[in-house]
Amino acid sequence: MTGPFIRRGGAPVGYLSELGAVEAGAVIYLRLWNDGPDARARVTGEFTCSFGPEDSSSALSALDQLCDLCARHGRRPIMRHDVACRCLGGDEACFANFVATAAQGDREDAMLIATLLVRPDFAPSLAALAETFGLALKRMSLAMPGDLGSDMASDMGPEKPVTIH
Repeated sequence: MTGPFIRRGGAPVGYLSELGAVEAGAVIYLRLWNDGPDARARVTGEFTCSFGPEDSSSALSALDQLCDLCARHGRRPIMRHDVACRCLGGDEACFANFVATAAQGDREDAMLIATLLVRPDFAPSLAALAETFGLALKRMSLAMPGDLGSDMASDMGPEKPVTIH
């Protein structure tokens, strides 16, 4: 291979503003959770504010385990854009679709998508965690329309792309 190594999973495939609330929330919280302790504290605060201390723990645990399983047993590292980036990377789009599919109760499809992220023997566990996390995001979006992921989603780019491919 000549030239610089291209991390295809990070290639932009769209904008966060083009996603629904659950999908955008999945990407934003994936980015934040992996951005360090201060960002994790922010996520914890938002979930605790939305659900209370007891109910937030299952959603936060699901997010933590999702990220941990993907990191330890992933087919390759999930490429993420910066927390404030307006673009949506290919891996992030896959993760968003995975969480939304699981939250809709489409378990077989969620497990199929999970095999793109992790080894097949971890797909059932990953799909169950995505369902828990996705349902929490769905509850948050219903309780706070437009507020999922704080004010970040509104700052992520134009409502419609200027150029259509």
